[in-house]
Amino acid sequence: MAAAVRVLPASPNWYCSRCSHTSGDGRLFGFAARHRISVSRWKWRSHGAYPGAGELIGHTERIAAFAFCPHREHSALCASGADDGSVRLWDAVELEQRGEHGLHQNAITALHWSPLVKDLIVSGDEKGVIVCYWHSRNDSQQFFPEPRTIFCLTCSPHHENLVAIGYKDGMVVIIDISRKKEVLHRLRGHDDEIHCLAWCPVPGEGRLPAWQDELQEEGDVPNGELKQDTAMKKSCYLASGSKDQTIRIWSCTRGRSVMTLKLPPTKRRGGAVDPAVKERIWLTVHWPCGRPTEIVSSSFGGELLHWDLTQPGKRKWTLMGSSEGQNHSRIVFNLCSLKHQDKELLLSISMDRDIKCWDLSTLDCSWTMPSLGGFVYSLAFSPVDPGCLAIGVGDSMIRVWNTLSMSNIYDVKTYWQSIKSKVTALAWHPTKEGCLAFGTEDGKVGIFDNKPPQISSTYHKKTVYTLAWGPPTPPLSSGEEGEHPSVTLYSCAGEGIVFQHNPWKLSGEANDINKTIRDTNSIKHKLPAHTEISWKPDGKLLALGNEDGSIEIFQAPSLKLLCTIQQHHKLINAIRWHHEHGSDPELSYLIASGSVNAVIYVHNLKSVVESTSESPLTITEPFRTLAGHTAKVTSLSWSPHHEGRLVSACYDGTAQVWDVMKEEPLCNYRGHQGRLLCVQWSPVDSDSIYTGADDFSVHKWLISKQEHTRPPQGKKSIELEKKRSIQPKVKAKKKKKPVGKNPAKQDLSDAVNGDESMKDTLLEENGVSDHEGEKAAQETELSDKDSMAVSKDTSLSAYDYSSFSSSKPFVTLKATPVKKDPPKEKAAPDASLKKRKPRSLLPFSTSMDHRSKDELHQDCLKLATCLKTKDHNEDVSSDLQDRIHLGLFTDRASLHNMIDMEGKYHLENGHPELFQQLMLWKGDMKGVLQAAAERGELTDQLVAFSPMVGYQAWVWTVEAFAKQLCFQEQYVKAASHLLSIHKVYEAVELLKVNNFYREAIVIAKARLRPEDPILKDLYTSWAAVLEKDGHYSMAAKCYLGASSPYDAVKVLAKKGDAASLKTAAELALISGEEELSASLSFRCAQEMLLSRNWVGAQEVLQHQKTLFGQRLVFCLNELLCKCLSERNPCNRRSPVPPCYHNWELNRNVSFFDMVIEVWQKVLGMDTTEKATCAREQLRSIEHPPSTSNTHPKQVLFYICHDLTLAALSYQAAAWDEAVKSILGAVARSYDAGNFTLMQEICNIFLPEGCENLRDKLDSTNSQSIAACRSLEGFVAYGLLYDLWWNPPKGSPAIQKAGLDPAFCPTEQTALEQSCVPDHSSPEETPDQTAVELDENLSSTTECNRCKTESDSETNSVGLADRQSKLNGCKVLLSEAIAALQNTQRDIAEVQKILADMIHRHQQQRNTLQESTNGSIHENNMQQSSEKEPDEPCSDSSQINKDEVKEAITLPELTKQLLEAKQKLAEFPDSLKVFPFPDVLECCLVLLHLGAQCPPELHQQALDLLRKHGSADVYEKAVRKFLT
Repeated sequence: MAAAVRVLPASPNWYCSRCSHTSGDGRLFGFAARHRISVSRWKWRSHGAYPGAGELIGHTERIAAFAFCPHREHSALCASGADDGSVRLWDAVELEQRGEHGLHQNAITALHWSPLVKDLIVSGDEKGVIVCYWHSRNDSQQFFPEPRTIFCLTCSPHHENLVAIGYKDGMVVIIDISRKKEVLHRLRGHDDEIHCLAWCPVPGEGRLPAWQDELQEEGDVPNGELKQDTAMKKSCYLASGSKDQTIRIWSCTRGRSVMTLKLPPTKRRGGAVDPAVKERIWLTVHWPCGRPTEIVSSSFGGELLHWDLTQPGKRKWTLMGSSEGQNHSRIVFNLCSLKHQDKELLLSISMDRDIKCWDLSTLDCSWTMPSLGGFVYSLAFSPVDPGCLAIGVGDSMIRVWNTLSMSNIYDVKTYWQSIKSKVTALAWHPTKEGCLAFGTEDGKVGIFDNKPPQISSTYHKKTVYTLAWGPPTPPLSSGEEGEHPSVTLYSCAGEGIVFQHNPWKLSGEANDINKTIRDTNSIKHKLPAHTEISWKPDGKLLALGNEDGSIEIFQAPSLKLLCTIQQHHKLINAIRWHHEHGSDPELSYLIASGSVNAVIYVHNLKSVVESTSESPLTITEPFRTLAGHTAKVTSLSWSPHHEGRLVSACYDGTAQVWDVMKEEPLCNYRGHQGRLLCVQWSPVDSDSIYTGADDFSVHKWLISKQEHTRPPQGKKSIELEKKRSIQPKVKAKKKKKPVGKNPAKQDLSDAVNGDESMKDTLLEENGVSDHEGEKAAQETELSDKDSMAVSKDTSLSAYDYSSFSSSKPFVTLKATPVKKDPPKEKAAPDASLKKRKPRSLLPFSTSMDHRSKDELHQDCLKLATCLKTKDHNEDVSSDLQDRIHLGLFTDRASLHNMIDMEGKYHLENGHPELFQQLMLWKGDMKGVLQAAAERGELTDQLVAFSPMVGYQAWVWTVEAFAKQLCFQEQYVKAASHLLSIHKVYEAVELLKVNNFYREAIVIAKARLRPEDPILKDLYTSWAAVLEKDGHYSMAAKCYLGASSPYDAVKVLAKKGDAASLKTAAELALISGEEELSASLSFRCAQEMLLSRNWVGAQEVLQHQKTLFGQRLVFCLNELLCKCLSERNPCNRRSPVPPCYHNWELNRNVSFFDMVIEVWQKVLGMDTTEKATCAREQLRSIEHPPSTSNTHPKQVLFYICHDLTLAALSYQAAAWDEAVKSILGAVARSYDAGNFTLMQEICNIFLPEGCENLRDKLDSTNSQSIAACRSLEGFVAYGLLYDLWWNPPKGSPAIQKAGLDPAFCPTEQTALEQSCVPDHSSPEETPDQTAVELDENLSSTTECNRCKTESDSETNSVGLADRQSKLNGCKVLLSEAIAALQNTQRDIAEVQKILADMIHRHQQQRNTLQESTNGSIHENNMQQSSEKEPDEPCSDSSQINKDEVKEAITLPELTKQLLEAKQKLAEFPDSLKVFPFPDVLECCLVLLHLGAQCPPELHQQALDLLRKHGSADVYEKAVRKFLT
């Protein structure tokens, strides 16, 4: 490749995790640009660096991954992976391919060269396949750890077998490639695409002690304890950057995240972000070598952040780039490190197309190298500032390059404002500094003048080809001096028109110079389309190039036509006048022109100018001919340093310098990899030339350094064309893939930098449309010029990426190089893509008109004869029986015969639609409609034609078509057709029957009266279906639509969750169903209570006035639960954290007083009337009795209801009611078997016992006294067990008698957990508990009873204090209550025996009926007789053995039951109304206390057991103490 001194390269590809990299020795830097790799050999200077460029060419599709070999001895080797599925190995110094593999079946998205294994390249593709390739031995291994799209991967620098992979869905996987399918860790934490992975450069995980605390907080290692030494030696940290805007540091030992860094909301310098535009994000991370505590990452708007991981607090980042303009202006994709001398440098590539070099020691940008994202269409040097080169690029931006800058060789400014399209033409103002005109692909003309551009109000219809500044012509040339500008702007575009723009008033309408040309030269005929414009430097002559190849010379300012050059015969692409500062004045009349036909002609117009002829001259002979190019010439430039020296740019991919006077080629530049589009000779250096091409680059090259003198010819030309034609494969059409399937193509499908197939435009944050790629078939530079020429090249462009091939496994038609001459080299279009010719409606007559000439002559004679006969008013149809096709030229009857013949032909060949169309033409539609309806072949077209026959026929046809559509299950379409004939009810019914309710409702509401009953029927029918399918919300909307809010509320409440109930309650309230709303609100509050959400429960209840009492209950429930959790903390975390109110609580008063204070302050219970009303509300509610099967939270709620009544009675000083309510709460916890809860309620609400309450009671009220006695009994019952379970230290009691956990009244630590069902309902307690009590106390294998946490201080109480407390338990040893409980046990025992007898008798009766049934077969009788002895045995085993011995009869049992009930009736009602603990159970507990029990109590307990312990259930227990 020819050496270029300086290059503005193509932009690196976007949205790739690794498409740029540096070599191990730091001498080479490479990046992927479209389907090529640009390699730079760095030559360092004090002010920065510049590359000597080379390119690696071979891939046929976009390159998504690139990496150098990190080993210094092989630093020239690099690898790349592309969308074509191939991985290629390159020598970056020799610019040659060294190897290739195609093991991937899909587009490659990530690639890395192992830092530890010299020949290992690891690559991943969009389907999740990982390929490990050892190139030195040509060996490979495949892995498929996850069926997900891979976004990035990286090999560990410390363990040769570890590879980290990042996926599109946010998962990071670490695999061990030494073991097949071995996944070490699946790291979950990110929520979106993984953009980059980076290993910590220092091995081990012990170098960052600050992180270990964070690890400890997260808990233990999932798989057991891991020794620190092992973890530190064998693993290291991994950093990941994700689209979810976080960076995570992972511990590979623990397999979890140890630190999360959230991107800060930094404001990009240079302007605010448009809030309407969703900002893009690409989060790449880089871990600098030797710096384990520092990370560099990208951010939102192009900033780079330097993170110090040891910094405390949230702000661990520093913004890189201290001064204005140092940062990128758009998102950064890649970061790679580079060592130069002692400096650690960082190279970044960005969406703003700049490559920046950063010094990590200062965090400042050292230098910037721009790149180009589109075809280079135009180059223009400023005549005022000769070093300023303007570059028009297809990425919708203009670059102005200060080529004379000594401090920065890439001193480039970028202009993008208001352009929004490809920049195809540029022109500097001849005298005004900084004034630059531009033209775009969409026909826009504008001027940059040291401020935002002004846009001409006159747009061209097609691409602007050329801009030129010249003297004003009419009408701008008329008027006094100073009224008009000295120079105006001329633009020529693809529609062939040249406009003259007034630079002082671009908002005004531009002038078409064709009008002036016509007026001046009195031209009447059509003017040729103009394609090129060029003013002579002195402004006296104007040359216009035309589409037909002619060049017209006009004299300014009137534009009088002097001559026409008829030399080229194809479209003119370039015209240039020679400069005027040469030694020979005659040379200034030289004009060079280039066209599509590849030959450059130079003409001398001096004789024309000096001619006195009035009429225009025609020139047909050139002054000089420059032949050698093999494709069309696109641009010309005269040397400002020489006389008669010209450079040309051509589609053959070369630039040629000519000695015009000698007609000799001097040198040929072949450095570009594409077609040349523009050329400029440097105005300051006679040896330098600048060229731009469709390879997205600008080259500056030296004439003296080129080895070739003329354009390539013959084989060389073919080889050069092949070299340039290696382009992306022409893909076969595939099925449409889901959006975002390919990681690199996800945003890349919008704007792959360099992907020419992009059609959409990206919105810049600042509002600029950014055409990132350009479709080459549309990009053929100045292609609109060619499109107007007859001889335009219609072959495929070398850069045409459109699909023209069949499927991949068979044939792939590669894009063919553009070749104008000879035509045979044009790419043949695929036959499958040719536009198919429509089938003829008259095939028979057409074929008859293509017979032999003799037969056609006979037709003419026959036709003349028939027409002659017709003149005599005779029928001619009989004369044309053998030539029916001639009916086209005779009368209507003959034409009908011809149509019938053609129709028959169509039916025979299976084309009824063509037959129908012919019948339509004939006017015979009725028969066609009937026949089609009978065969079920009606179509939309026939229905559309049916009104021609008449209204009735139309209605009949539509109905028939609707039936046909129903058979085809196209019900919606059928309904639409019924609507067209105003059959609304039928259409609605059709849709309803076939379950198209939504469509039916739309039609009904749109077409029927609002009160029509069918509408309500539709809503209710649909609601029933939806309700059955479980779509309750939708069903509720249907009921609302049917004006049935009650049904809507009921169906919403069906689901039963809190959210549905809340909505249903609000809906009921809106609908006026207050009672239903209150009921649902209460249900919702209860659901929230189960999830411990008291705040939500209160919010639901506050809207219901009738539930004020329930609000008090919920409030007390919340305060009680909070108190219980404080008194009994539970170590086990609840899955649902409680949601408490932030109420201020007065802890210095009693619990009742604290609750009442909250009621008054928060809930507004500030009047006696409100309290009385709430009391009445709660009294009216009765809750079912609680058992051991009742949910603990439900039990607690019922208890809170009783306690709320107690608190309200307490506030009203109604002590009798208060005692009964407290007793109800305590008894309910006792019945539910939750002994600990019973104890806690007594301790919280009665911390000093019942003495104070007893004093406040009315002593004359026997019921109140009995309730208080019962309450005292339960308090003493709890105290008794507390003393037993917590013996004094050294006491032998706990060793003599243990308590099995299965017996104890309850085994609770957290009061809201499930309770032990041992203390069952009161009627079970006397029988079962006594037996279990004795068995557990007598057991030799005893286990220690866990102590209750609420009163653990009892252990330290002295024996005397314990005895005084035991004396307080005397209330439990009540003779009367013991007798009552004994009678109740007798009644229960007799009832149980009776129930067993009845059950046994019923079973025997059923068995007897089965055995005596005459219809039963003998074998069945035998089976039943075999079962008979078993069934009674099984039943009899349930009966007490004593019953068998005594064989008690039914009358005796009845008598016993009657006696027991009479005895029970003798007890006073005050004893029977209120529950009481089992007296005999308390006696047994006291006796088991042994010496701790006072003698008086001991004796009293023995007496009670002797008297009332005769029951079977107590027999064994009593025997131990009474014998």
